[in-house]
Order: sequence, then C-alpha cells, then structure tokens
Amino acid sequence: MAHMTDATDDALAAILAAAAHGDFPAPDGSTTVIPQPNRRDAGVLAFTAHSVIFTDEDPEWVRFTLAATRCDPLAASMNPAFLMALMQRTGRRMNDTIDLLTCAHALPGAPDIDLLEIQDPDHPRVARAMKFRHDVRVWSADGGVLILGRGIAGRWEAAIEVDEAVRGRGIGGRLALAARHLTPDTVVWAQQPPGNARSVRTFQRAGYRPVGSEALMVAH
Repeated sequence: MAHMTDATDDALAAILAAAAHGDFPAPDGSTTVIPQPNRRDAGVLAFTAHSVIFTDEDPEWVRFTLAATRCDPLAASMNPAFLMALMQRTGRRMNDTIDLLTCAHALPGAPDIDLLEIQDPDHPRVARAMKFRHDVRVWSADGGVLILGRGIAGRWEAAIEVDEAVRGRGIGGRLALAARHLTPDTVVWAQQPPGNARSVRTFQRAGYRPVGSEALMVAH
C-alpha cells in the first residue's frame, strides 16, 4: 500500500508553484491528501511516483479506497475504478478526461500574432471558460481563439481553439506561444488530452513541458 500524508489547506498552490519550476514532490510512492482550495475545484494530480488528491472528502476514506484499488499502487490514484469511486462519493463528474498537465515560463514583450480581445461576457466561448476559471480573458485571431484565466489554486491556465479550416497553418502554436507573453504570472499552465496528439505537439512546440497528469472533477 502506498504511504499517504496530509497537508494544509494552502498546500495545493505551493505544490503547483514548486512543480512549475522543476521542484516536484518526492518520487517515493506516496499520496498527499489535501483539502479543496475552493468549492469549485476537486480532483487528482499525478506526478512521477507521487500523487496529490485535493478533496474535502474524508482522508481515511481516500486511504481505504486507494488501498482497495486492484492495480499497481503507483497508478491507483488515476485508475478508473478509484476515480469513479471518488466521483460517486462526492457527487461530482469528470471534466471530460484525464489530461496531460503542462506548463511554460512567461515570455517578455507582446505576442507575434494579431489578437482581438472578446469582452462580451455572454459570448459562448467566454461563458464556457468562466465555468472552470475566473479572471477570464479571451482573444480571437484569424481562425483561432485564445483563452486565459485562473483555474485550480489560482494558477493561470491557457486554452486554445483553432477552426478546422485553418489547421496546419501554425495558428495553434502561435496562440499557445502568445499565452506565454500574456500571462500575468511567471508561468502559464495548459492541459491536453493525451489522445489528442496534435494538441500535445502544438503546446510542446510552443515550449510547454509535461509536469504530470490531472483529473479535474466538477460539481453537477
């Protein structure tokens, strides 16, 4: 059974900030259980040989359920059986899928792509982004959209959308790179479904490096 530790309420932001700069939790096979940073965000982070579960659920229940998951203990926190049990216990659902979690350092100066900020809060892309983030800003480009907002533990996250008609022209990479210029923080985060190889390659070409995996659970 993997060893588990508890931490304080503000630990998630500290763990993410450290990981963004290459200082990862010890790869000792343990799992850290911490409270949710707010009512909106709950879920699981998996780093190399170390998992972080942020939930307001009873830590003892988390310990028991992880130990009962029939798989390699290092993989238990991201095993579908455990994630399903956590969702049923908390009454939450997955936010689409398990994502590859990446980040990149901020860059100075202005982006090299023309962007028009969308300030209409009722715009569909703005409204959707605000379900999962706050302090949201959205820009449009020629056939693409860049979304920047504060997600889990207040981290700045980027997401991009590129119209099918203009794929293959490098717009996605330029938008991902633009987020590095526009982030108010020293780093910017982004999630990609591992199966979406095109998205993974786009962000990696823009300088985003893999940090871990993430299963975000949202309220119904």
